[in-house]
Amino acid sequence: TQFLCLPRSFEYSHKNAALVSVATLGVGGMLVYWLRPRQKIKTIEMGDGWWGAGERPLKGKEDESIRPFRIETSDKEIEDLHYRLDQARYTPPLEGAAFHYGFNSSYLQKVVAYWRNQFDWRKQVEVLNKYPHFQTTIEGIDVHFIHVKPSYIPHGQAVQPLLMVHGWPGSFYEFYKIIPLLTEPASHGLNEGDIVFEVICPSIPGYGFSEAPHKQGFDAIATARIFHKLMNRLGFKEYYLQGGDWGSRITTNMAQMLPESVKGLHLNLIFINKYGLGRIISVILGAYVPWLVGFTKEDARRMYPFIQKNIYYLLQESGYLHIQATKPDTAGCGLNDSPVGLAAYILEKFSTWTDKSFLQKDDGGLESKYCLDELLTNVMIYWVTSSIAPSMRFYKENIANDPDPSLYSRVGVYVPTGIAAFPQEIAHTPRVWAKQVFKNLITYSYMPRGGHFAAFEEPKLLAQDIMHFVRKVEQL
Repeated sequence: TQFLCLPRSFEYSHKNAALVSVATLGVGGMLVYWLRPRQKIKTIEMGDGWWGAGERPLKGKEDESIRPFRIETSDKEIEDLHYRLDQARYTPPLEGAAFHYGFNSSYLQKVVAYWRNQFDWRKQVEVLNKYPHFQTTIEGIDVHFIHVKPSYIPHGQAVQPLLMVHGWPGSFYEFYKIIPLLTEPASHGLNEGDIVFEVICPSIPGYGFSEAPHKQGFDAIATARIFHKLMNRLGFKEYYLQGGDWGSRITTNMAQMLPESVKGLHLNLIFINKYGLGRIISVILGAYVPWLVGFTKEDARRMYPFIQKNIYYLLQESGYLHIQATKPDTAGCGLNDSPVGLAAYILEKFSTWTDKSFLQKDDGGLESKYCLDELLTNVMIYWVTSSIAPSMRFYKENIANDPDPSLYSRVGVYVPTGIAAFPQEIAHTPRVWAKQVFKNLITYSYMPRGGHFAAFEEPKLLAQDIMHFVRKVEQL
């Protein structure tokens, strides 16, 4: 109050009026300066780590070389697989059970017969090796990735680096159908050649051909840091990111960690962790007056009835998550020993996460969206690398050790963001909720069809949305 009364003591001459103006500007400037640090964007600390076996070497720099890598197989590997497939035991399914109890074992026997007698792993290894593979050592472990560049770049065309990150139970192979659409878009009729990408797809450490961490605590933030180091090692200062499933969490953490390096973030699944009173009220009101809480008609169609579509369905589909977030190694032992068990465990997700209605089908609808060669190639990546147990541990490191992912939810995302909302995704997040975390939302698309494994199932739709997003960012 004393400060507010000060002007009254002045005689209102021109001189004093000028002094008041200068004082006001000075105090205002000090306030702006004082408040400025408080407006600074929060980021996740980069930190550092060591995930190799034993103690971190005290001397000597880590080998930062990028080494060419090829996937190989052998007669012994294939003979061992065939022997195990021949020894499989099956439990007859309940009559009319379809996929309601999990993978239907009658259909499983058909899948295994195809795997044993028709699936050609050597041929699929050639398919996998059609893109250039590499490994490099980061924080003590070998990180595998593919790096695909356009074969032709029009004069003056800028090539956009794009890091694409998979999830569980997927792999880098999920991106094999979308890569040519992004690196050679004009030849696939996707655009006039104004946007072209070079694509980097790493395997999350512990998945596929990336070495598993030897230490406890390897979570999405550690993965984000390693992938930033990878992109830096490849010579990129700025790049785009894309992800779904764990890939969404990892790329979002990358954007929160080094926003200055991320030109844009494109996601086909988002995690929103805040469920306070306001969220509950919006859910209740949204059922009757969706427009009042910012929901569109499409949001309402995808979200309601809320209990059935969000709580009941998530409980039904998340039993695996509880196991993997608590005792992953126990289940992992069995899956790592039995290729049939491994296939049932993985392919069940490719059924119900692709389309909820596939639960009603005796064959889980698997071959309506994918072919068995594609599905079994993904299973084989887990089988030949013995990576199912370490891939499952990623849940324990991220969920059990931090049930409230506070860093993820408290730190906003300020980089330009694009979201592709696929209708068969496990859960729907409306735009109005997404904007609470993603502060610079450039595009939000209601995709016409498709589910959880978007790049694998609907590569053209996803590629078009990525390009639409990047085009907008480049015009900013």
